[in-house]
Formats: sequence, structure tokens, C-alpha cells
Amino acid sequence: MHPTLPRLREISFPALQRGTLDTLQLNLGYLCNLSCIHCHVNAGPRRTELMDRETLELALEVAERRGVRTFDLTGGSPEMNPHFRWFVGEARARGLHVMDRLNPTIMEEPGYEWVGDFLAAHRVEAVASLPCYSQANVDEQRGEGVFESSIRALQTLNALGYGRDGSGLELNLVYNPNGAFLPPDQGKLEADYKRLLGENFGIVFNRLYALANMPIQRFGSWLISKGRFEAYLGTLRAAHRDDNLASVMCRNLVSVDWRGFLHDCDFNQMLGLPLGGEGPRHLRELLHAPPPAQIAVAGHCYGCTAGQGSSCGGALG
Repeated sequence: MHPTLPRLREISFPALQRGTLDTLQLNLGYLCNLSCIHCHVNAGPRRTELMDRETLELALEVAERRGVRTFDLTGGSPEMNPHFRWFVGEARARGLHVMDRLNPTIMEEPGYEWVGDFLAAHRVEAVASLPCYSQANVDEQRGEGVFESSIRALQTLNALGYGRDGSGLELNLVYNPNGAFLPPDQGKLEADYKRLLGENFGIVFNRLYALANMPIQRFGSWLISKGRFEAYLGTLRAAHRDDNLASVMCRNLVSVDWRGFLHDCDFNQMLGLPLGGEGPRHLRELLHAPPPAQIAVAGHCYGCTAGQGSSCGGALG
């Protein structure tokens, strides 16, 4: 794995200040049933890092103390954490909004057939990865058979009410490019997704989130190995828009790694950049003080401000 942080530290980025904290993004672990080339987490079936119950209990306490209203659950595949169902139940019982960043193929893994019914029963927002409406592109990124498995899982979620008008069960899909280029216009791409998935598979969903690939971890290493790292960073920097700075996710979110340590976003977490850039900070510290105003930045942050912008909720403008 080629290290990217030393190169990214050399690139300046505009200073950012945190606003009101409203979301805790919890990385429940790096265990996943897939190993995708674009994965900024470097997740896979052999990873063993998983957030423990003590840290999850602490997250619930911090949410109450800091007025956090949303838990954004990531992985790996979040559902593979053995405490996933307990935690979601506890969070929803407290009236908190829960988002599950779902790799839909997990629903077809032995032992995980419960996922769809469980999410629907607890009215969890499903944010499902489907990096293209083309089978060839998806299988190229994620492996043979992943597209067909994803389609079946999305059809199952639709049968449970997800994505359907009036159900209150929100299903959002996530697109990311299959190479070193920026996502196309999110609005136009969403229209294409809805038309083609609807016509070909009867699938409906609420919104599409178009995300840029970050030059870190597995994708960053791939760029370096192909001699394309500097060119991709150049593409991101050339497309930077100052007006996207006001809406980047790190202004209202804190990312928590599987050990409970804090970061300004999931990407900083994968680079080992601590919250505010000032030494390691743990979740328990938020019981006594709010997060620092300063946000740690480096060259990869242009991935969030290039073009239409890219955040956990898709395009910014």
C-alpha cells in the first residue's frame, strides 16, 4: 500500500471552522464482504477491526450530552458489527435518526438475511451503494455478480416499502466514478438512474448521491501505482469552488473510528489525521467539552470542493 498522506500534506487548502455538531458518523469496523478498488477504508473480508459495545454506549451518551440528532453508520459493512442491531434499537428508542451506509450485497450473505426487515422495522434511512446503473461498470469495480446481487437487494428493499411515496422509508443510492475523474452532474445522473433502474428492474429510490473518489488508501495507492496521483490531484484542484466550502460535511459532523478516536471526517480518519489536527482525541472527551472549532485539512479535501462538490450527502451545489 503506497502512503498518500505525506504527499497530501504538501498541498495547501483553505482553512475551515466547525459549526454546530449535529451528526456522529461511526465507523463500526473495516470488516466487509467485498474489497473494492475505490474503497477509501481499505475494507474487506479479512479485516478484524470492529467497534465494541462500550464505545457504542459512549456514543449514545455523547449524543445526549451534545444534542446530536443523527447517527451515520459506516464500515466496511456496518451490519457485520455484532452490536449493530442492539445499537440501532437503542438509538431509535431515543428518537435519533439513523443512517445505514449499506452495501446491498450484504443482504444476500449467509447469516445476514435479516438486514432488510430489520432496517424497515426500525425505519432506518438506507444509503445503498450502487456505483453505476451498468452491470459491466459495477462488476469491474466490485467483482463479478455484485450488480445482480445489488439489484435483487434493492428490489427487496422496495418490497418492504423503501423508496416508495408515503412510506417514510428513505432509500438513497450512492454513485462514484470507476476511475480518476469527477462525477457527472448529480441531477442529470439521478434522472438516468431512476429511468433505467425503473424501466429495467422496477426499482424506485429517493435520491442519488454522487461522490468523488478520494486519493487515499486503496484508491490513492492505485493512483500512485499507475503514475496518476499528481494528475488526479491536479484535476481536483483545478475544479475547486470556494462556494462549496460552506457546505462540506466536516462543518457539522465528527467521525469516530472503531476504537473511539475522533476525526473531522471519514477521509481524515483513514489518513490518521486527528480531530482539529492536534493529537489524538477520544469520544469520551466530548462528554466534557464540544469539539474544537479548527478542522484539519490537506490536499485530499479538494475532493469535497471540486466541481459540484462531494459530501456524504452527495453534491453540494
